[in-house]
Amino acid sequence: MKSRILSILALCALTLTGCVKDLNVTPIDPNVTLPETILSSEQAYAQLLAKCYVSLAVSGSEDPDHAPDIDGVDGGFGQYIRALFYMQELTTDEALLTWNDQTVKDLHALSFTASDVFVTAMFSRIYYQIGLCNEFIRRASASEFSGSDNMKTMIAEARALRALSYLHAIDMFGSVPFADENTPVGVAGPAQISRADLFAWLDKECEELISGGQLKAARQNVYGRLDVNFVKMIRAHLNLNARVYLGLSGDAAAKQYYDVAARMAKEVKADYPVLRSRYADLFCAQNDQCTDEIIFGVQADGVYTQTYGATCFIIKASCKGGDKATAAALGIDDGWNGTLVTPEFIDKFEDKDVRNLFWATGMDMEASKSIDVLDFDYGWSSHKFTNLNLDGSTPAVINFPETDFPLFRAADAYLIMAEAQLRGATEVSEAEGKAAFEAVRARAGLDKGDYTLSGLLDERGRELYWECWRRSDLVRYGLLTGSDYLWTWKGGLQSGRAVDDKYNIFPIPVSELNSNSNLSQNESWK
Repeated sequence: MKSRILSILALCALTLTGCVKDLNVTPIDPNVTLPETILSSEQAYAQLLAKCYVSLAVSGSEDPDHAPDIDGVDGGFGQYIRALFYMQELTTDEALLTWNDQTVKDLHALSFTASDVFVTAMFSRIYYQIGLCNEFIRRASASEFSGSDNMKTMIAEARALRALSYLHAIDMFGSVPFADENTPVGVAGPAQISRADLFAWLDKECEELISGGQLKAARQNVYGRLDVNFVKMIRAHLNLNARVYLGLSGDAAAKQYYDVAARMAKEVKADYPVLRSRYADLFCAQNDQCTDEIIFGVQADGVYTQTYGATCFIIKASCKGGDKATAAALGIDDGWNGTLVTPEFIDKFEDKDVRNLFWATGMDMEASKSIDVLDFDYGWSSHKFTNLNLDGSTPAVINFPETDFPLFRAADAYLIMAEAQLRGATEVSEAEGKAAFEAVRARAGLDKGDYTLSGLLDERGRELYWECWRRSDLVRYGLLTGSDYLWTWKGGLQSGRAVDDKYNIFPIPVSELNSNSNLSQNESWK
């Protein structure tokens, strides 16, 4: 049984009164006992912190179908990792979804609007999470236990979880509402912060958390709770994308930020000097045992964290319904006929690459290029994620997978080191960057490869696909919207086409603009 931080959450069943309108958490049921009456010990605060963690994994505090945290959206759609997958993968060459659920195909077509339900779900989930973390920090800091080392660590963890959501906010939405633990509770609408100012705040917040000494060192925390490398990865990603977030003219102008990214990644790599030998281990039902590479995983449990999001969605949507043989090979009860991969992305893999985990649901690859691959019967999908144990056996529970979602991995840090060096960072030498790049390829069974920026982008794709980084990578390389790189159904055309550059960022949802007069739409969407 996995070691869990998951606790009884009934006493902490909190929800936002609105998406971002209040950024305050109150009981969803007025008859539920108020937090003031139960937060009488450090253990009670630990249970409240558990809610901040588990909200990355589940849709609500009951079950997959009832009482979702976010109003107005299906519980499965509104789960944090599934919403992130929709934004970061369905908008790219790595994934398309065959379903006709509302506006989901507009994501892959890069034709979504400010009224899109899935864009709104992501925005709402980000700010629900920020609201939870703010509430914990506010209450814990004012408690009689605030001076204990244990409470200081828990407060730092809540700040780190909040930093993760602000990383997603700055990356996807740019200039956004901002609130922290010092924002007055019950404000009608928090003020908007510019992308540049949010960058400065988030970078400083990460720096303070890293140097503050309150977070546990690498792999010294209970499994499922974050450590200092979680924050180093946030800061590395933030600074790797500084040119985009700050609107800088080129890599030379971003050199100081690449140095920060390189230094953070190099420090992480020092704690993970050797990658796990078997790639598939990282995406199986017992990947909680892969602490030699997984820095932080969003936990899944077939009994205690049942959800139609996260790895349940990722695994089941990649399998054809009624195909019992494939379902058994993935360790699940049945498939959902959902997620495919574009032919252009699969073409990036050599046959001998151990990460080449694609399988045809119907036709061969050449045929899938010339027909409607939005029909699941004629496309290709991936079995990178499975619900199998490390030895290939099937867990006792198969309707809800046990596979944790690896939010941060050491291999990502290796590739950040390499890219930052290639973009001009001097914190990492060329020899160090190249060695990190080649270590990732060696684990995949490949030769040294093309150590260039374009080669690095392809390598990030091959190593990290379906782990929710692709859209950010393509934006950083200037390839998401233009005609320099086309893939099947980009722009809503089977052969692919360029789209407006405004799709490099998501619009602030109309519902938020209507409820908060302090907000204005992203400039490119006006």
